[in-house]
This record gives sequence, C-alpha cells and structure tokens, in this order.
Amino acid sequence: MKKKLVILTGAGMSQESGIRTFRDMGGLWEEYDIEEVATPEAWRRNPELVMRFYNDRRKQLLESKPNAGHVGLVDLENDFDVHIITQNVDDLHERAGSKSVLHLHGELKKARSSVDENLIYDIDGWELKFGQKCAKGSQLRPFIVWFGEAVPAMEDAIPLAEKADIMVVIGTSLNVYPAAGLVNYVQRGTPIFVVDPERPSVYIRNVIYIEEKASKGVEILKQKLKELI
Repeated sequence: MKKKLVILTGAGMSQESGIRTFRDMGGLWEEYDIEEVATPEAWRRNPELVMRFYNDRRKQLLESKPNAGHVGLVDLENDFDVHIITQNVDDLHERAGSKSVLHLHGELKKARSSVDENLIYDIDGWELKFGQKCAKGSQLRPFIVWFGEAVPAMEDAIPLAEKADIMVVIGTSLNVYPAAGLVNYVQRGTPIFVVDPERPSVYIRNVIYIEEKASKGVEILKQKLKELI
C-alpha cells in the first residue's frame, strides 16, 4: 500500500507561473487595501470593485500555466497516495494533472450564490457579470473565502493531515489560519518537509527544510522522498 503523502501549498507554489502573491513585496496588497476587495463588507459596500478585482485575477490565471513544481507533484503519484490541500484559488494543480486537490479558500474559476453557499457554478471565461444569478435569484459572487468568513473545507482537510504518513508544506509562510494549523494535526513522529526560500517563523517539530522556490524545491523533495518509500 502506498504511503499517504499530504501536501499543503500556498501562494509560493504558483508564483513561478506568474500568479502574483498578496504578501510579497510588489504583490497585490501594494495596490489594493484588503478591506476593499477581500471581505464580505467590501462586497456589500462596493461590489463593482470586488467583481473587477477578481475578473482581473481570473484573466491573469487563464494566461498562466502550471510550473515544474506543479508537474513534479503529479509525478509523486506514481509512488505515493498524494492529497493536495491548497490555499490557492487557482486551478494550476488540476491543470498539471493532480488527481486529489482540496481548495481551502475557494476557486477563482467558480462563482457561488450570494444567499446559499452550496450553490456553486463554473464561470465560462474570465468574466463574472452583474445580472448573472443563481437558481434562487440572487447575484452570483466570486467563490472565494474572504477574510472574516468560515473555512468549511477545513472539515475535510483536518482528517487528511491526521492520517498523513508524510506531510509537505510548499510556498506558504504558515501565518494564515486556520490553514497554518494543519501541521499541528500531523501525528507525532511523522516527517514534515517545508519547501520555501524562507523558513517559516513558527516552530514545527520533526521538520526538514528545503530552502528553494517551488520548482527546484520539488525536484529536491522528490529525491528525499525516494528514501522513504
């Protein structure tokens, strides 16, 4: 039986594909106040700005491609039972070919009802428009978990972390909760690999650091994981 490999990915996973991050220098927070585009209050106050912001992000995503890091994680499925938990709202893991991807913070290429979070729809192309409504007649909004909203996918993510034989963290500072707390659910003694140019400031037990960007870091990770098969 293949070992269960659970991989938590963050913004650094997709950065080499041209997806701009929020927190890096020159990232999206430099141009937008978080309160203006990524909260429920922003949607109520200025839905036009919020819609434009995510339409722009969607257009950028459609022009992007999976990088070598995404592809490298697919290769690991030959030897491991791989489950990806991602904080990213892009679909680059899926486009690379990963079979099991759980999105914690929503999906950019989908929209959901403003009144019923269970009504979710695919977006055709890059643009979500006003006047596009759900089956209950309410305006569709981006299928994004905004700051201040619950993260329902954690209910599925926590059991994955608890059952992991190996945990890998790629491209995240581990400062955004509740996602960052997943490493605390890993069973004691389970090896944890962290792939990122900078070490997270939080303490992680039993950790092996690979201080590289995703593409090169995943290649090194693949070599190290061969020793654990």
